[in-house]
Parts: sequence; C-alpha cells; structure tokens
Amino acid sequence: MRDARPAVARAAATARKALAALLALALPAAGLAGDSGARYVRLPGGTFRSALQYEDVKGAPVRIAPFELMQRPVTNAEFLAFVRRRPEWQRGRIAKVFAEQRYLSHWAGPTTLGPRALPDQPVTWVSWFAANAYCEDQGARLPTWNEWEFAAAADERRTDARRDPAWRRRILAWYARPSNEVLPRAGLQPPNAWGVQDLHGLVWEWTDDYSALLVSSDNREQGDADKLRFCGAGAISMDDRENYAVLMRVAMLSALDGADTTANLGFRCARGARE
Repeated sequence: MRDARPAVARAAATARKALAALLALALPAAGLAGDSGARYVRLPGGTFRSALQYEDVKGAPVRIAPFELMQRPVTNAEFLAFVRRRPEWQRGRIAKVFAEQRYLSHWAGPTTLGPRALPDQPVTWVSWFAANAYCEDQGARLPTWNEWEFAAAADERRTDARRDPAWRRRILAWYARPSNEVLPRAGLQPPNAWGVQDLHGLVWEWTDDYSALLVSSDNREQGDADKLRFCGAGAISMDDRENYAVLMRVAMLSALDGADTTANLGFRCARGARE
C-alpha cells in the first residue's frame, strides 16, 4: 500500500504557506486600522483657571464643557493608515500651503515608515493642517488649548498639580533634553489622574487654537507686535508667570504657522463627550 504521509505533509506545508501569506496581508491592515479604534478618555470639564489671560475674562476662571481626549498621541502607524486612505495628505502630494517641505521627512517614503519612524512612536513632522484633517477624518477635532491645559494640569494622583514645584521641575527636565533623541513609543507613561498618557515628556502637541494663544499686542505699550509673536513674548499673556512649563509650550506654539513641522511636535484628537 502506498504511503500517503509525504502527500499529506506537502499539502500541510502548502496550507501553512497560504495561511502565512494571508496573515502577512491581513496583519498590517489590522495594525493600521488602529486609527479608527483609538481609545478616548472622558474628562468632566468644569471651572478651570487657565495660566493664560484672556482679554474678555481676564483673571476669571474659564468654563470647560465635558469632552473626550485620546488617551495617547497619534502614532506613525495610525497616521500611515490615514494617508494611505487619503492620498492627498501624503508627502509629495500635499499642497504646499498645507505643509512645508519637511512634512513627514523622517518616513522612508510617502506610504512607508522605515527605521526612523517606528509604528508605535508618536507621529511628528506633521503640520497643523494635516493633524486637523486626521482628526476630522476620525469624526473628531484637535483639542482647544483650554481642554489640553485642563487635561495636562494633572499628575498621576491630582487633577491639578500645577502649584507643585516638583511637578514643574519634572516637566522642565524633559524640555532640557536634546530634541534629536529617539522617541519612545506612545503609551509608556503611567496615566494621569484623568487616565490620559504622554501629555508631558514625549512630544509637544498641536491645539486647535494654537495661533490665538497670545493676546493681541499693543505697540504703544509693548513694542513691535511682530517681535512679540515669538518665544520671549509668552509671558505677556500669562496669568501665572512663574509657570515656565506652560509658558514654554505657549511660546513655542504661538511661534508656529499652520504649515510648520518639527521633530518633536505631534498631536492627539478630542471630541465632545458622548453619553
């Protein structure tokens, strides 16, 4: 009787190869589909005293409605899924008015990440326009500065740790690190008191109203208005001028245009609170 085992073994090997081929196609797609399944954390909002002075509510607390914020920043893999689905936002295709030439320059190609842009790292070298488009594609939006500041005021135990000098020093220590260091993957830090991760110590983040963070400058009192748009001017709109951790972030964002990109600037999305 003829031994059927070699034929069975060949059939099994063929089946394994076919399964491996299917998995090779399916797994990247599943991983890249994460941009539509990002986890949001619900924040209750409330009355909050911003570090910024607003001309219409100077010195008064601001009211923040309940909202949801992505638990961690958007990653390279998630943004890659977006540009594959929306090719008009790919490097080389995006309109120049929406992004400068360094846009996604660390990626190996327009739709390829490569060794300098690992899938789980937060996406950087991305413009405000592209970040805004990503969030809109997800049925969300970029957070306002007040929402971001409200979430970022918390440490691991307290919902508002801004008066703690140790908390400020920890953030400033991150600011002092060289910006050319390799970024860790998103989501490594412990959640803060709201359950949000990586608000400090990973990347700077775009906000929806980044360009409106400084109050209007008055030449009669403050000198050249153009000069006041940049970093040294941040304190003119600060209610808490000793909070350099916030001051530096405001000054940095205020100095940018919507098409600008940097090596340490990413984003996360927000949306209205859902019942």
